Amino acid sequence: MARLALMAAAVVLAFLAAAPVTEVAAKRWIVGDNKFWNPNINYTIWAQDKHFYLDDWLYFVYERNQYNVIEVNETNYISCNADNPIANWSRGSGRDVVHLNVTRHYYLISGSGGGCYGGMKLDVLVEKPPPPPIAAPIKNSAARAFSDFGFAHQFFIPVAVFTVIGTMWDAVLRFC
Repeated sequence: MARLALMAAAVVLAFLAAAPVTEVAAKRWIVGDNKFWNPNINYTIWAQDKHFYLDDWLYFVYERNQYNVIEVNETNYISCNADNPIANWSRGSGRDVVHLNVTRHYYLISGSGGGCYGGMKLDVLVEKPPPPPIAAPIKNSAARAFSDFGFAHQFFIPVAVFTVIGTMWDAVLRFC
């Protein structure tokens, strides 16, 4: 019975090892990098070479009680008007987080301390993540022949390896 459980575990492990894993990780952006959320910084330049994807996070670090993080529409973003905010992301600690959970523009400003007029404004366009890269075609004929097995080589080879290892382990246990 124990041997059957060991073999079942080996098959499950082989399947998990052979299954392709696609990893998509949200990125955490510290706004302004090491300059943080402060006046006299051009956040348009900071953001221009970055791609913001769905489920990324913006971290705003600033002097609490001096500035804040307010989401506004495009018109209020241009005019630095925080009177009708879409959202107030400030929590009073000077360490605020904006979860980019919708694909759209986020217009963020500091609505206090004159921060927006000092450049504390950020326009972020959130996009869907790009599809995973497609594997390059195989040029080597031997490698191409091996790849023609498709799923078989992803599943049966690891199963065979685990079976051989299990058989060898069983033989070692019988002789000891």
